Amino acid sequence: MSAAEGQRGSSTVESAHPHHHAGFAQSRALRPSSKVLPEHARSHNRSLVLQTLYRTGRQSRADIARETGLTRVTVSDLVNDLISEHLVVEMGQREDARPGKPATILDIDRSAFQIIGIDLSEHSLFRGAVLDLDGQIIERAELPLAGSTGADAVAKVLELTGELLALTTAPVLGVGIGSPGVVDLDGVVLSAPNLGWHNLDLRSQIEARFGHPIIVANDANAAALAEHSFGGADGDLMIVKVGHGVGAGLLLGGSPLYGSRFAAGEIGHVVVGTDGGALCVCGKRGCLETWLSTPNLTLAIDQVRASGASQDEVDARTDLILVEAGQRLGIALAPIVGALNLPEVVLSGPTELLDGPLAQATIETLRSRTMAEFHGDLTLRMTTLGQNIVLRGAAVMVLSGQLGVS
Repeated sequence: MSAAEGQRGSSTVESAHPHHHAGFAQSRALRPSSKVLPEHARSHNRSLVLQTLYRTGRQSRADIARETGLTRVTVSDLVNDLISEHLVVEMGQREDARPGKPATILDIDRSAFQIIGIDLSEHSLFRGAVLDLDGQIIERAELPLAGSTGADAVAKVLELTGELLALTTAPVLGVGIGSPGVVDLDGVVLSAPNLGWHNLDLRSQIEARFGHPIIVANDANAAALAEHSFGGADGDLMIVKVGHGVGAGLLLGGSPLYGSRFAAGEIGHVVVGTDGGALCVCGKRGCLETWLSTPNLTLAIDQVRASGASQDEVDARTDLILVEAGQRLGIALAPIVGALNLPEVVLSGPTELLDGPLAQATIETLRSRTMAEFHGDLTLRMTTLGQNIVLRGAAVMVLSGQLGVS
């Protein structure tokens, strides 16, 4: 780590949840909205003040007190602490025609810290970015994966993290990493077959090298957080992330769903249908991933294009491949939609593959396999966040873990 990195890393923020190293990863509501018991009050109320400013923008102390239900004394006390931590700044006095002393306007200092976001979900490269506190990308870096697995892939994550830290121009709030596979709440990748990772303590390795707070989570869960914070999703949500593999992230009642073994949403290795299928990297045949992952879809389409058929025939056979993949996805999703009564499913991945015959076949299959009176208004759409969704979700992980905001 360079001297400049060390200097940037020396200014740290006390986590809003210091007893939870994994930050956001506890199944709690992402956006605090009410007071809690005294023993938890200070960190919660701190998050409440920050959340109000983060989402609403410039407010006076009195505005914050009205919005949160906290007393003005409590708000002033918390604001003073947040100013001393360089998280909140006074923006000057409000121009007000009302009598009396004009109120001082506050806001989060959105340039005080930067966040590193890393996306390990793509099949050909690892991608990373430096983001501001609003989730906007400031700098980018990427490394070709070139088939790396195991320790070689870990080395590339470390290299990419170092490159990104060297691009920062403000203290680093934390590093968020979206990884394929099953990831527990401590940042251990329990299983990521495509990268050859099993029981890999990725968080500890990166933290030991760089010293910054590190949060590692499943890439689809990170994508769901991005959709919640930056993509306009208000209610319950399922996002299907198609890349190196296939996974899903779920938000229910404002909280991420992880499951008893941290594998909620691991639909890529669910066998769809009873007619067999291609051999999957996990050892089974006919897993959803064999139909839907980016490498498998691309390979099937490339084989059609190389077949010497006419353009019309190539187009027709390509559409059949995409329709088949969409039907298999619909088969996998129908029981989940039926069990949870989800209002919305969001697709994230290559638009040229997902947005068209594949998406249409998915929604048609879903509607044919669920009860129209309860699921007929289900919507299925592409994310509006494009290829940055995991990077921005990684930023939400850090924001939630370190500041309690999203």
